[in-house]
Amino acid sequence: MGASKTIGYGKDELSLAKYAKALSHPARIAILNLLLQKQSCICGDIVEELPISQSTVSQHLKELKDAGLIKGEIEGASICYCIDEKEWRKAGKMMGLLLQKTTRSPQKCC
Repeated sequence: MGASKTIGYGKDELSLAKYAKALSHPARIAILNLLLQKQSCICGDIVEELPISQSTVSQHLKELKDAGLIKGEIEGASICYCIDEKEWRKAGKMMGLLLQKTTRSPQKCC
């Protein structure tokens, strides 16, 4: 997002949008579920578990890493990915707060 597009939005809105974008694809949700289940995972293992190509897995891992939800460490010729626990808790808290908000009075809607 360019600077002109972010004017008027606070840090929390931008962070929440970043997490929501990363969570907006079913393959990324599947990757996150796999990482949560295994506690860590090498990229090749993800390809074996999911019906998507290595290049597609790599693109989704990049999106998740750019959002801060996962981290990766180089181990020889492979990269070992895992959930970034601090960022994961932050994302969960922010999403939870948004979803818990309710209107103050019943509203008429379409």
